[in-house]
Amino acid sequence: MAGGTPRIFVSHLSGVAVFDPNGDQVGRVRDLVAMLRVGRRPPRLLGLVVEVATRRRIFLPITRVTGIESGQVITTGVLNVRRFEQRPTERLVIGELLDRRVRLLETDEEATVLDVSVRQLPARRDWEIDRVFVRKGRGGALRRRGETLTVEWSAVTGFSLEEEGQGAESLLATFEQLRPADLANVLHHLSPKRRAEVAAALQDDRLADVLEELPEDDQIEILGKLKEERAADVLEAMDPDDAADLLAELPEEEKERLLTLMQPGDAADVRRLMAYEERTAGGLMTTEPVVVRPDSTVADALARVRNPDLSPALAAQVYVCRPPDQTPTGKYLGTVHFQRLLRDPPYTLVSAMLDDDLQPLSPETPLRAVAGFFATYDIVAAAVVDESGSLLGAVTVDDVLDHLLPDDWRETEFLLSGEENDG
Repeated sequence: MAGGTPRIFVSHLSGVAVFDPNGDQVGRVRDLVAMLRVGRRPPRLLGLVVEVATRRRIFLPITRVTGIESGQVITTGVLNVRRFEQRPTERLVIGELLDRRVRLLETDEEATVLDVSVRQLPARRDWEIDRVFVRKGRGGALRRRGETLTVEWSAVTGFSLEEEGQGAESLLATFEQLRPADLANVLHHLSPKRRAEVAAALQDDRLADVLEELPEDDQIEILGKLKEERAADVLEAMDPDDAADLLAELPEEEKERLLTLMQPGDAADVRRLMAYEERTAGGLMTTEPVVVRPDSTVADALARVRNPDLSPALAAQVYVCRPPDQTPTGKYLGTVHFQRLLRDPPYTLVSAMLDDDLQPLSPETPLRAVAGFFATYDIVAAAVVDESGSLLGAVTVDDVLDHLLPDDWRETEFLLSGEENDG
Protein backbone atom coordinates (compact mmCIF):
# COMPACT_ATOMS: atom_id res chain seq x y z
CA MET A 1 0.00 0.00 0.00
CA ALA A 2 1.54 3.30 -1.03
CA GLY A 3 2.46 5.90 1.56
CA GLY A 4 0.08 8.42 0.02
CA THR A 5 -2.97 6.20 0.38
CA PRO A 6 -5.65 7.70 2.65
CA ARG A 7 -5.58 6.54 6.24
CA ILE A 8 -7.77 3.62 7.26
CA PHE A 9 -10.03 3.73 10.30
CA VAL A 10 -9.97 0.45 12.21
CA SER A 11 -13.77 0.19 12.48
CA HIS A 12 -13.75 -0.30 8.70
CA LEU A 13 -11.36 -3.25 9.04
CA SER A 14 -13.47 -5.27 11.47
CA GLY A 15 -14.78 -8.38 9.72
CA VAL A 16 -12.92 -7.63 6.49
CA ALA A 17 -11.96 -10.75 4.52
CA VAL A 18 -8.28 -11.79 4.35
CA PHE A 19 -7.09 -13.37 1.09
CA ASP A 20 -3.91 -15.11 0.00
CA PRO A 21 -2.18 -14.07 -3.28
CA ASN A 22 -4.25 -16.63 -5.22
CA GLY A 23 -7.51 -14.99 -4.18
CA ASP A 24 -8.54 -17.69 -1.70
CA GLN A 25 -10.07 -16.40 1.52
CA VAL A 26 -8.17 -17.50 4.62
CA GLY A 27 -10.16 -15.71 7.31
CA ARG A 28 -11.53 -12.40 8.60
CA VAL A 29 -10.02 -9.56 10.60
CA ARG A 30 -11.25 -9.51 14.20
CA ASP A 31 -8.81 -7.01 15.73
CA LEU A 32 -5.48 -5.26 15.34
CA VAL A 33 -2.48 -5.61 17.64
CA ALA A 34 -0.42 -2.53 18.52
CA MET A 35 2.40 -1.70 20.90
CA LEU A 36 2.32 1.59 22.79
CA ARG A 37 5.57 3.58 22.82
CA VAL A 38 7.09 6.00 25.28
CA GLY A 39 6.26 9.68 25.13
CA ARG A 40 3.78 10.77 22.52
CA ARG A 41 5.11 8.64 19.69
CA PRO A 42 2.32 6.88 17.74
CA PRO A 43 1.95 3.16 18.54
CA ARG A 44 3.41 0.63 16.12
CA LEU A 45 0.94 -1.71 14.49
CA LEU A 46 2.31 -5.22 14.97
CA GLY A 47 -0.29 -7.20 13.06
CA LEU A 48 -3.85 -8.43 12.76
CA VAL A 49 -5.88 -10.95 14.71
CA VAL A 50 -7.45 -13.12 12.02
CA GLU A 51 -10.21 -15.65 12.60
CA VAL A 52 -9.79 -18.60 10.26
CA ALA A 53 -12.46 -21.07 9.15
CA THR A 54 -12.18 -23.21 12.30
CA ARG A 55 -12.83 -20.05 14.39
CA ARG A 56 -9.28 -20.24 15.68
CA ARG A 57 -7.73 -16.79 16.08
CA ILE A 58 -4.23 -16.48 14.69
CA PHE A 59 -1.72 -13.67 14.52
CA LEU A 60 -0.89 -12.22 11.10
CA PRO A 61 2.22 -9.99 11.30
CA ILE A 62 1.76 -6.70 9.52
CA THR A 63 4.94 -7.42 7.53
CA ARG A 64 3.00 -10.19 5.79
CA VAL A 65 0.23 -7.84 4.66
CA THR A 66 0.83 -6.73 1.09
CA GLY A 67 -2.31 -4.67 0.62
CA ILE A 68 -5.42 -3.27 2.25
CA GLU A 69 -7.81 -2.15 -0.43
CA SER A 70 -11.47 -2.36 -1.52
CA GLY A 71 -12.55 -3.84 1.78
CA GLN A 72 -10.06 -6.70 1.75
CA VAL A 73 -6.66 -7.60 3.14
CA ILE A 74 -4.09 -9.36 0.94
CA THR A 75 -1.32 -11.45 2.54
CA THR A 76 1.89 -13.01 1.32
CA GLY A 77 0.16 -16.37 1.68
CA VAL A 78 2.42 -17.53 4.52
CA LEU A 79 0.33 -18.01 7.68
CA ASN A 80 1.34 -19.33 11.06
CA VAL A 81 -1.72 -21.15 12.42
CA ARG A 82 -0.64 -21.06 16.06
CA ARG A 83 -3.30 -19.68 18.35
CA PHE A 84 -2.98 -15.95 19.05
CA GLU A 85 -1.86 -15.13 22.60
CA GLN A 86 -1.75 -11.48 23.61
CA ARG A 87 1.54 -10.43 25.22
CA PRO A 88 1.77 -8.00 28.15
CA THR A 89 3.20 -5.20 26.00
CA GLU A 90 0.50 -5.51 23.34
CA ARG A 91 -2.86 -3.75 23.05
CA LEU A 92 -5.89 -4.88 21.05
CA VAL A 93 -6.91 -1.79 19.12
CA ILE A 94 -10.64 -2.53 18.78
CA GLY A 95 -11.01 -4.41 22.03
CA GLU A 96 -9.02 -2.09 24.32
CA LEU A 97 -8.59 1.36 22.76
CA LEU A 98 -12.11 2.13 21.51
CA ASP A 99 -14.46 3.74 24.07
CA ARG A 100 -11.49 4.77 26.22
CA ARG A 101 -11.73 8.14 27.93
CA VAL A 102 -8.80 10.41 27.09
CA ARG A 103 -7.91 14.05 27.57
CA LEU A 104 -7.24 16.62 24.84
CA LEU A 105 -3.93 18.28 25.67
CA GLU A 106 -4.68 21.61 24.02
CA THR A 107 -7.95 22.31 25.86
CA ASP A 108 -7.69 19.86 28.80
CA GLU A 109 -11.16 18.53 27.88
CA GLU A 110 -12.23 14.94 28.38
CA ALA A 111 -13.22 12.93 25.31
CA THR A 112 -14.22 9.39 24.38
CA VAL A 113 -12.42 7.48 21.63
CA LEU A 114 -14.81 6.45 18.83
CA ASP A 115 -12.22 5.23 16.34
CA VAL A 116 -8.53 5.34 15.46
CA SER A 117 -6.81 5.37 12.08
CA VAL A 118 -3.71 3.56 10.86
CA ARG A 119 -1.31 4.42 8.09
CA GLN A 120 1.68 2.81 6.41
CA LEU A 121 4.94 4.66 6.75
CA PRO A 122 6.50 5.80 3.44
CA ALA A 123 8.79 3.32 1.70
CA ARG A 124 8.53 0.86 4.60
CA ARG A 125 6.38 -2.05 5.70
CA ASP A 126 5.85 -0.51 9.12
CA TRP A 127 2.44 0.78 10.11
CA GLU A 128 1.39 3.00 12.97
CA ILE A 129 -1.72 4.46 14.59
CA ASP A 130 -1.63 8.09 13.59
CA ARG A 131 -4.97 9.73 14.46
CA VAL A 132 -7.80 9.44 16.94
CA PHE A 133 -11.48 10.20 16.30
CA VAL A 134 -13.07 11.39 19.54
CA ARG A 135 -16.25 12.88 20.93
CA LYS A 136 -15.90 15.52 23.61
CA GLY A 137 -17.55 14.88 26.98
CA ARG A 138 -17.47 12.12 29.59
CA GLY A 139 -20.27 9.95 28.21
CA GLY A 140 -24.04 9.45 28.44
CA ALA A 141 -26.05 12.40 27.20
CA LEU A 142 -22.92 14.53 26.90
CA ARG A 143 -21.39 11.92 24.70
CA ARG A 144 -24.30 12.02 22.30
CA ARG A 145 -24.28 15.80 22.02
CA GLY A 146 -20.55 16.47 22.20
CA GLU A 147 -18.51 17.72 19.28
CA THR A 148 -16.61 15.09 17.31
CA LEU A 149 -13.17 15.71 15.87
CA THR A 150 -10.12 13.88 14.58
CA VAL A 151 -6.79 14.71 16.22
CA GLU A 152 -3.22 13.50 16.04
CA TRP A 153 -2.27 10.71 18.43
CA SER A 154 0.11 13.10 20.17
CA ALA A 155 -2.75 15.53 20.88
CA VAL A 156 -4.38 13.25 23.47
CA THR A 157 -3.27 11.58 26.68
CA GLY A 158 -4.70 8.70 28.67
CA PHE A 159 -4.01 5.60 26.60
CA SER A 160 -1.21 4.36 28.81
CA LEU A 161 -3.33 4.33 31.99
CA GLU A 162 -5.51 1.47 33.24
CA GLU A 163 -9.00 2.42 32.15
CA GLU A 164 -11.73 2.48 34.78
CA GLY A 165 -15.36 2.28 33.73
CA GLN A 166 -14.53 2.11 30.04
CA GLY A 167 -17.63 2.17 27.87
CA ALA A 168 -18.40 -0.30 25.11
CA GLU A 169 -20.57 1.52 22.56
CA SER A 170 -17.94 1.86 19.82
CA LEU A 171 -16.79 -1.71 20.26
CA LEU A 172 -20.38 -2.95 20.00
CA ALA A 173 -21.02 -0.81 16.93
CA THR A 174 -17.97 -2.41 15.32
CA PHE A 175 -19.35 -5.91 15.91
CA GLU A 176 -23.10 -5.24 15.62
CA GLN A 177 -23.49 -7.44 12.53
CA LEU A 178 -21.92 -10.51 14.13
CA ARG A 179 -23.97 -13.61 14.83
CA PRO A 180 -24.35 -14.41 18.55
CA ALA A 181 -21.84 -17.26 18.32
CA ASP A 182 -19.25 -14.97 16.73
CA LEU A 183 -19.86 -12.18 19.26
CA ALA A 184 -19.49 -14.81 21.99
CA ASN A 185 -16.09 -15.64 20.49
CA VAL A 186 -15.15 -11.94 20.69
CA LEU A 187 -16.22 -11.72 24.34
CA HIS A 188 -14.35 -14.90 25.24
CA HIS A 189 -11.09 -13.36 24.05
CA LEU A 190 -11.51 -10.05 25.89
CA SER A 191 -10.08 -9.40 29.34
CA PRO A 192 -12.51 -10.09 32.22
CA LYS A 193 -12.84 -6.35 32.85
CA ARG A 194 -13.60 -5.56 29.21
CA ARG A 195 -15.92 -8.57 28.93
CA ALA A 196 -18.00 -7.27 31.85
CA GLU A 197 -18.20 -3.80 30.28
CA VAL A 198 -19.38 -5.16 26.93
CA ALA A 199 -21.93 -7.46 28.60
CA ALA A 200 -23.27 -4.53 30.61
CA ALA A 201 -23.77 -2.50 27.41
CA LEU A 202 -25.60 -5.22 25.45
CA GLN A 203 -29.38 -5.26 25.28
CA ASP A 204 -30.98 -8.05 27.34
CA ASP A 205 -32.07 -10.10 24.29
CA ARG A 206 -28.68 -9.78 22.62
CA LEU A 207 -26.81 -10.69 25.80
CA ALA A 208 -29.11 -13.69 26.31
CA ASP A 209 -28.34 -14.95 22.78
CA VAL A 210 -24.59 -14.48 23.35
CA LEU A 211 -24.63 -16.17 26.77
CA GLU A 212 -26.16 -19.26 25.19
CA GLU A 213 -23.07 -19.55 22.96
CA LEU A 214 -20.42 -19.03 25.66
CA PRO A 215 -18.55 -21.65 27.68
CA GLU A 216 -20.00 -22.33 31.11
CA ASP A 217 -17.26 -20.48 33.03
CA ASP A 218 -17.80 -17.31 30.97
CA GLN A 219 -21.58 -17.54 31.48
CA ILE A 220 -21.22 -17.75 35.25
CA GLU A 221 -18.63 -14.94 35.35
CA ILE A 222 -20.77 -12.55 33.30
CA LEU A 223 -24.00 -13.35 35.12
CA GLY A 224 -22.26 -12.86 38.45
CA LYS A 225 -21.17 -9.33 37.52
CA LEU A 226 -24.67 -8.19 36.57
CA LYS A 227 -27.02 -6.67 39.10
CA GLU A 228 -29.45 -9.34 40.25
CA GLU A 229 -32.49 -7.66 38.65
CA ARG A 230 -30.65 -7.42 35.33
CA ALA A 231 -29.42 -11.01 35.62
CA ALA A 232 -33.03 -12.16 36.11
CA ASP A 233 -34.13 -10.17 33.03
CA VAL A 234 -31.41 -11.79 30.93
CA LEU A 235 -32.34 -15.27 32.17
CA GLU A 236 -35.96 -14.58 31.15
CA ALA A 237 -34.75 -13.68 27.64
CA MET A 238 -32.77 -16.91 27.29
CA ASP A 239 -34.29 -20.12 25.98
CA PRO A 240 -35.73 -21.85 29.08
CA ASP A 241 -33.54 -24.94 28.64
CA ASP A 242 -30.37 -22.82 28.42
CA ALA A 243 -31.44 -20.76 31.43
CA ALA A 244 -32.07 -23.96 33.37
CA ASP A 245 -28.62 -25.32 32.47
CA LEU A 246 -26.95 -22.08 33.61
CA LEU A 247 -28.89 -21.81 36.86
CA ALA A 248 -28.09 -25.44 37.67
CA GLU A 249 -24.42 -24.45 37.92
CA LEU A 250 -25.04 -21.75 40.53
CA PRO A 251 -25.10 -22.16 44.32
CA GLU A 252 -28.57 -23.07 45.59
CA GLU A 253 -29.12 -19.76 47.41
CA GLU A 254 -28.16 -17.65 44.39
CA LYS A 255 -30.24 -19.82 42.04
CA GLU A 256 -33.37 -19.43 44.19
CA ARG A 257 -32.84 -15.69 44.52
CA LEU A 258 -32.67 -15.25 40.74
CA LEU A 259 -35.68 -17.51 40.14
CA THR A 260 -37.67 -15.41 42.62
CA LEU A 261 -36.76 -12.24 40.72
CA MET A 262 -37.85 -13.70 37.36
CA GLN A 263 -41.39 -13.36 36.03
CA PRO A 264 -43.49 -16.19 37.57
CA GLY A 265 -44.31 -17.77 34.20
CA ASP A 266 -40.69 -17.80 33.04
CA ALA A 267 -39.49 -19.09 36.40
CA ALA A 268 -42.10 -21.87 36.33
CA ASP A 269 -40.84 -23.08 32.93
CA VAL A 270 -37.25 -23.13 34.17
CA ARG A 271 -38.14 -24.93 37.41
CA ARG A 272 -40.06 -27.53 35.42
CA LEU A 273 -37.02 -28.21 33.23
CA MET A 274 -34.70 -28.39 36.23
CA ALA A 275 -36.85 -31.20 37.66
CA TYR A 276 -35.64 -33.56 34.90
CA GLU A 277 -32.27 -35.24 34.64
CA GLU A 278 -29.99 -33.15 32.43
CA ARG A 279 -29.21 -35.87 29.87
CA THR A 280 -32.82 -36.83 29.16
CA ALA A 281 -35.40 -35.54 26.71
CA GLY A 282 -37.05 -33.60 29.55
CA GLY A 283 -33.75 -31.94 30.47
CA LEU A 284 -32.92 -31.16 26.83
CA MET A 285 -36.28 -29.81 25.66
CA THR A 286 -37.46 -26.27 25.30
CA THR A 287 -40.89 -25.43 26.71
CA GLU A 288 -41.61 -22.95 23.89
CA PRO A 289 -42.30 -24.91 20.69
CA VAL A 290 -44.78 -23.60 18.13
CA VAL A 291 -48.15 -24.98 19.24
CA VAL A 292 -51.33 -24.59 17.18
CA ARG A 293 -54.87 -25.89 17.68
CA PRO A 294 -56.41 -28.43 15.28
CA ASP A 295 -58.79 -25.80 13.84
CA SER A 296 -55.85 -23.55 12.84
CA THR A 297 -55.18 -23.08 9.14
CA VAL A 298 -51.98 -23.35 7.14
CA ALA A 299 -51.93 -19.54 7.02
CA ASP A 300 -52.12 -19.39 10.83
CA ALA A 301 -49.26 -21.86 11.20
CA LEU A 302 -47.05 -20.08 8.66
CA ALA A 303 -47.62 -16.78 10.43
CA ARG A 304 -46.33 -18.39 13.63
CA VAL A 305 -43.16 -19.87 12.12
CA ARG A 306 -42.30 -16.55 10.43
CA ASN A 307 -41.33 -15.21 13.87
CA PRO A 308 -37.69 -14.09 13.41
CA ASP A 309 -36.91 -14.94 17.04
CA LEU A 310 -37.45 -18.65 16.40
CA SER A 311 -34.42 -20.81 15.72
CA PRO A 312 -34.49 -22.67 12.38
CA ALA A 313 -34.95 -25.97 14.23
CA LEU A 314 -37.99 -24.73 16.18
CA ALA A 315 -39.48 -23.14 13.05
CA ALA A 316 -39.16 -26.41 11.11
CA GLN A 317 -42.48 -27.76 12.37
CA VAL A 318 -45.58 -26.96 14.39
CA TYR A 319 -47.15 -29.15 17.07
CA VAL A 320 -50.91 -29.62 16.93
CA CYS A 321 -52.59 -29.92 20.33
CA ARG A 322 -56.00 -29.49 21.88
CA PRO A 323 -56.37 -26.50 24.23
CA PRO A 324 -54.68 -25.27 26.31
CA ASP A 325 -51.96 -24.47 23.79
CA GLN A 326 -49.28 -23.45 26.29
CA THR A 327 -47.05 -26.27 27.53
CA PRO A 328 -48.03 -28.53 29.14
CA THR A 329 -50.80 -28.56 26.55
CA GLY A 330 -53.97 -30.49 26.05
CA LYS A 331 -53.81 -33.75 24.12
CA TYR A 332 -50.97 -33.87 21.58
CA LEU A 333 -52.30 -34.84 18.14
CA GLY A 334 -49.27 -34.75 15.89
CA THR A 335 -46.78 -32.62 13.97
CA VAL A 336 -46.97 -30.67 10.72
CA HIS A 337 -43.65 -30.04 9.00
CA PHE A 338 -42.81 -26.68 7.45
CA GLN A 339 -42.41 -28.18 3.96
CA ARG A 340 -45.93 -29.62 4.12
CA LEU A 341 -47.29 -26.20 5.12
CA LEU A 342 -45.75 -24.75 1.95
CA ARG A 343 -47.43 -27.33 -0.28
CA ASP A 344 -51.05 -26.90 0.81
CA PRO A 345 -53.51 -24.00 0.30
CA PRO A 346 -53.55 -21.34 3.07
CA TYR A 347 -57.12 -22.21 4.12
CA THR A 348 -56.38 -25.91 4.78
CA LEU A 349 -56.77 -27.01 8.41
CA VAL A 350 -53.59 -28.33 10.00
CA SER A 351 -55.60 -31.23 11.47
CA ALA A 352 -55.97 -32.57 7.91
CA MET A 353 -52.22 -32.96 7.37
CA LEU A 354 -50.91 -34.37 10.65
CA ASP A 355 -47.79 -36.50 10.75
CA ASP A 356 -48.66 -38.83 13.61
CA ASP A 357 -46.61 -41.86 12.54
CA LEU A 358 -43.66 -41.15 14.86
CA GLN A 359 -44.12 -41.87 18.52
CA PRO A 360 -43.20 -38.80 20.58
CA LEU A 361 -40.40 -38.94 23.15
CA SER A 362 -41.10 -39.34 26.83
CA PRO A 363 -39.34 -36.89 29.17
CA GLU A 364 -37.31 -39.75 30.67
CA THR A 365 -35.83 -40.84 27.30
CA PRO A 366 -32.01 -40.85 27.74
CA LEU A 367 -29.78 -38.69 25.55
CA ARG A 368 -28.33 -41.63 23.64
CA ALA A 369 -31.81 -42.81 22.63
CA VAL A 370 -32.82 -39.26 21.69
CA ALA A 371 -29.76 -38.95 19.43
CA GLY A 372 -30.53 -42.31 17.81
CA PHE A 373 -34.13 -41.22 17.24
CA PHE A 374 -32.96 -38.06 15.43
CA ALA A 375 -30.44 -39.99 13.31
CA THR A 376 -32.89 -42.77 12.40
CA TYR A 377 -35.67 -40.48 11.19
CA ASP A 378 -33.55 -37.56 9.87
CA ILE A 379 -35.39 -34.94 11.93
CA VAL A 380 -34.32 -31.65 13.48
CA ALA A 381 -36.90 -31.50 16.31
CA ALA A 382 -39.09 -33.94 18.21
CA ALA A 383 -42.08 -33.67 20.53
CA VAL A 384 -41.80 -34.59 24.22
CA VAL A 385 -45.10 -35.88 25.66
CA ASP A 386 -46.03 -37.02 29.17
CA GLU A 387 -48.04 -40.09 30.22
CA SER A 388 -51.33 -38.21 29.91
CA GLY A 389 -50.61 -37.34 26.27
CA SER A 390 -49.88 -33.64 26.87
CA LEU A 391 -47.08 -31.90 24.98
CA LEU A 392 -44.37 -30.82 27.44
CA GLY A 393 -41.94 -29.32 24.94
CA ALA A 394 -39.67 -30.14 22.02
CA VAL A 395 -36.07 -31.29 21.72
CA THR A 396 -34.09 -29.67 18.89
CA VAL A 397 -31.00 -31.01 17.19
CA ASP A 398 -28.78 -28.18 18.46
CA ASP A 399 -29.51 -29.11 22.06
CA VAL A 400 -28.75 -32.77 21.31
CA LEU A 401 -25.38 -31.78 19.81
CA ASP A 402 -24.58 -29.51 22.78
CA HIS A 403 -24.87 -32.50 25.11
CA LEU A 404 -23.27 -35.10 22.83
CA LEU A 405 -20.09 -33.06 22.41
CA PRO A 406 -17.49 -33.05 25.21
CA ASP A 407 -18.32 -30.81 28.18
CA ASP A 408 -15.52 -28.40 27.22
CA TRP A 409 -16.33 -28.23 23.51
CA ARG A 410 -16.93 -24.49 23.55
CA GLU A 411 -13.58 -23.84 25.24
CA THR A 412 -11.92 -26.17 22.74
CA GLU A 413 -13.57 -24.35 19.85
CA PHE A 414 -12.55 -20.92 21.15
CA LEU A 415 -9.11 -21.94 22.45
CA LEU A 416 -7.63 -24.54 20.14
CA SER A 417 -4.35 -25.87 21.43
CA GLY A 418 -1.21 -24.22 20.13
CA GLU A 419 1.91 -22.40 21.03
CA GLU A 420 2.39 -18.65 21.28
CA ASN A 421 1.68 -16.55 18.25
CA ASP A 422 4.52 -15.83 15.93
CA GLY A 423 5.60 -12.24 16.54
